[in-house]
Amino acid sequence: VQLVESGGGLVQPGGSLRLSCAASGSIFRVYDMGWHRQAPGKQRELVARITRGGTTSYADSVKGRCTISRDNAKNTVFLQMNSLKPDDTARYYCTADVQTTWNQRASAYWGQGTQVTVGS
Repeated sequence: VQLVESGGGLVQPGGSLRLSCAASGSIFRVYDMGWHRQAPGKQRELVARITRGGTTSYADSVKGRCTISRDNAKNTVFLQMNSLKPDDTARYYCTADVQTTWNQRASAYWGQGTQVTVGS
């Protein structure tokens, strides 16, 4: 199973970015998907998470500014980020709980990450 993120980049404060992550490979079903981030010198933190049914949760630091969504048919998750701040600068990682066959438990997979830099 591979998770490939895209959509990162350099954006000015107050700007927006939309991150995408597609899961591919030997997939029977994808359950929870999410986004984590890690800034230099800081611990990795959960940004947002979405269940297969569409229930979402967010870190307090991004509530009201970010929206997570998914396309189950394409095993893809998105993170729309608005009103970006310099504190949002980090490497953003996609995660997914993936069941690879009908008789196996789901396991957590991580992408390689995409860099988001907020600055002028």
